[in-house]
Amino acid sequence: MDGGLDIEPGDLARRLREAGSLQLLDIREPWEWSLAQIGKPHLLAMNQLPIAIESLDRDRELIVYCHHGVRSELAAEWLRAQGFRARNLVGGIDRWSREIDPSVPRY
Repeated sequence: MDGGLDIEPGDLARRLREAGSLQLLDIREPWEWSLAQIGKPHLLAMNQLPIAIESLDRDRELIVYCHHGVRSELAAEWLRAQGFRARNLVGGIDRWSREIDPSVPRY
């Protein structure tokens, strides 16, 4: 891992194929989750992060994503301040759908 604060969709796709010890963290709202997902993420809406932080594994790298990458950038920054190894998926699930997996619905 390069230690960067962000991860590009192509890099995430490669990491998922390698079956590393990362954890996907989807911080969108449940209605968004019902429309589209990447892999088998842990759903934890952004407003639930502070009260459910202990449900996250501090030993695994977190890849945080949302719709376009704005909320997840803020969440990843907050998680890093709490001691997590968290990276933001640049462009969110929308960019993932456009560049990596067009079967993931766009909304």
